[in-house]
Amino acid sequence: MGRIVVVGAGMGAMGAAARLAVAGHRVAVYERAETYGGALRRYERDGFRFDTGPGLLTLPAVYRDLFLKTGKESLESSVDLVQVDPSSRHLFADGTSAALPNASRAGVVSALDEALGSGAGARWGDFLVRAREAWDRTRRPLLEEPLWPNWRVLADREPYPSVPHKRVLRTRRATTLAEVGAWELRDARLTALLESHALAHGLDPRTAPASAAVLPYMEHAFGTWSVGGGMRELATALYERCRARRVEFTFGAEVTRVLDKDGRAAGVELADGAVVEADFVVAGVAPEVLERLAGSARRSADAEEVPAQRGLPGRLTVLLALRGGCPEGTARRMVVHTRDREAELASVFGPAGGSGDGEPTVTVLRPGDPASVPDEGHEAVTLRATVPAGDASDAEATAQRLITAAERAIPELRERLLWHEVRTPADSAEVTGVPGGAVPAPALAADGGRRLHPANSTGLPGLFTVGGWSHPGGGLAHAGMSGALVAGLIVEGPEFRGSQ
Repeated sequence: MGRIVVVGAGMGAMGAAARLAVAGHRVAVYERAETYGGALRRYERDGFRFDTGPGLLTLPAVYRDLFLKTGKESLESSVDLVQVDPSSRHLFADGTSAALPNASRAGVVSALDEALGSGAGARWGDFLVRAREAWDRTRRPLLEEPLWPNWRVLADREPYPSVPHKRVLRTRRATTLAEVGAWELRDARLTALLESHALAHGLDPRTAPASAAVLPYMEHAFGTWSVGGGMRELATALYERCRARRVEFTFGAEVTRVLDKDGRAAGVELADGAVVEADFVVAGVAPEVLERLAGSARRSADAEEVPAQRGLPGRLTVLLALRGGCPEGTARRMVVHTRDREAELASVFGPAGGSGDGEPTVTVLRPGDPASVPDEGHEAVTLRATVPAGDASDAEATAQRLITAAERAIPELRERLLWHEVRTPADSAEVTGVPGGAVPAPALAADGGRRLHPANSTGLPGLFTVGGWSHPGGGLAHAGMSGALVAGLIVEGPEFRGSQ
């Protein structure tokens, strides 16, 4: 079997490494940082423990399949996987709130009717039915198969079955997520609920295609899950699985070049000048980084490339250490919606990446996990918001805006606050190597292909890409899918067509 070098130890990269090792390849991972997990990091101080990356998991079947295919121990026997209920609680601009049950369409419909008034739940339920149709139309080509050479078929068709909307003398159908909210949901709170899913993935609902309806659908259909001890435990379990499969890891080793021999990837060169020969190279890095490592040779072999995604936002995270325990029955995830939608969208997605000074929509994570606090008399809370990527010159001011917004969800928050830490897109850039700390969104159909990601195979035979910056895009579950696709392409060759 072949020798394989994996660049980076993110979740997609480690998923590919474990699968390739089980297939009999000798796999060596080189990671520029001193640890594994990519964005799945942990911060500890004074007995408090925080996830600094994703706090919840959707589509756990991706990692169930990974652990099933790479060893005897299942995902559930490797980590404490718990379904979160309610899935989320939403606090809207007008003061109303709604707690949404996990993985229950009927329960969500009932909860929205009770919270927002009769008919609201039915409109959301009807939307989910249409979103399911978009999901069924795009699931295989966007998630389970390598990117089609004729990807334009995905780019030019809108799979979301919009409801005809009469406006003056014309009948139109929604082409963006914002139009879906305005024309089909017809309630500012339901629109805010819909658009919060786009914002959480760094998407502007005014320009995101209607096919982004699959994002809330996935959560409602497949549920939301937490990991006991924090999401970092999932990264640790995958790292240990790789080690059990004899994958070799070298940390603090920056790859500076992909070697090209006779028109094929032949290994990598490290920052210290060392050369590592290989039959295949799997790169879990952003396109700009791969361009630097492999030059134009890395570009897709297809006649037409997927358009590059530019100007994506990042995330700002605020870690709060609080006096007083987490009240029983507290929702693990609370979304505090902005009271000024236009100002928020302008601040994040405006010219030159936006200013970041609009009132944000804030996700409040309250795990209530004994492992996250020094004792039952304290609480660890994480705040997150989508912000422009780039420098962190006004990070503290932005953090204060997040804390102010979170006071709507946590009474006496500032009185309970012991200390806080801020993690900016610049911090993410340092950890992941992604320029500006931008966060990739999941691949979506339509919009001229601007929401797709580069194929996992490249124009240089033997060089493959994995992780959130390649097909099928960003997010913890999607990264895991990319690992499965890359392993399939290497083990089975170009004829690989995905899972059946």
